[in-house]
Amino acid sequence: MRILFIGDIFASPGRRITAACLGRLISDEKIDLAIANAENAAGGFGITPPLAQELFALGIDVMTTGNHIWDKREVYDYLDHEPRLLRPANYGDGVPGSGVLVGKARNGAPYAVLNLQGRVHMPAIECPFRTADTLLAGLPAEVRVRFVDFHAEATSEKMAMGWHLDGRATAVIGTHTHIPTADARILPGGTAYQTDCGMTGPYDSVIGVEKRTILRRFLTQMPARFEAATGMVELHATVIEADDDTGLARSIRPLTVTAAEVGEPL
Repeated sequence: MRILFIGDIFASPGRRITAACLGRLISDEKIDLAIANAENAAGGFGITPPLAQELFALGIDVMTTGNHIWDKREVYDYLDHEPRLLRPANYGDGVPGSGVLVGKARNGAPYAVLNLQGRVHMPAIECPFRTADTLLAGLPAEVRVRFVDFHAEATSEKMAMGWHLDGRATAVIGTHTHIPTADARILPGGTAYQTDCGMTGPYDSVIGVEKRTILRRFLTQMPARFEAATGMVELHATVIEADDDTGLARSIRPLTVTAAEVGEPL
């Protein structure tokens, strides 16, 4: 199975470059399962049902999220009716939606996608490590391909999760910090790992937000309204090839597409 994972789709620039190149990427890379983190799709903060439908229509099979999933109240009911849009599984009981999806990829092989959120410099929610253990133990035995989006701030926590799940997950890919890391590799037990896939959106920014606003806030400590930037748009993703029978990764490769390569204004 070949898996495409697209890092945090940020606001309209991220949605536009995804729309411009996703179909070609699925075809050229022979992708069986397309996953994207979409918690920043609505202006950089949250996602709405219409935007989720727009992204699914492009060819994304599953969307993961993180701490910004609760930013748009209109998505709350939608989470209970659209299982392909996940929220972190380690939120407590009583919240909408689910943090795991089991399905079949384009090649007919079963898969599971797990969405987890870290706790270091993040909201105090349930333990992502123990939640991962519980979810993996509850999966059907025939579901060998198991993809984990770990939405976390600290690189140490992300790396710890990679080691914790090595040999039990096909891939553990980090999101949230919007900065692609140069450490994509296959761990000794066969799990593909990358600390952060990076952002799909405007890189002439501070993690997606207008530079001047962020600089003013750092310099003055005054509150400011965050606005999505627009320049230097790039798509950042990771392509993973997995063995359908064992669920272990055969390869992992970061992938970047720039607006110039797409050949149209974004």
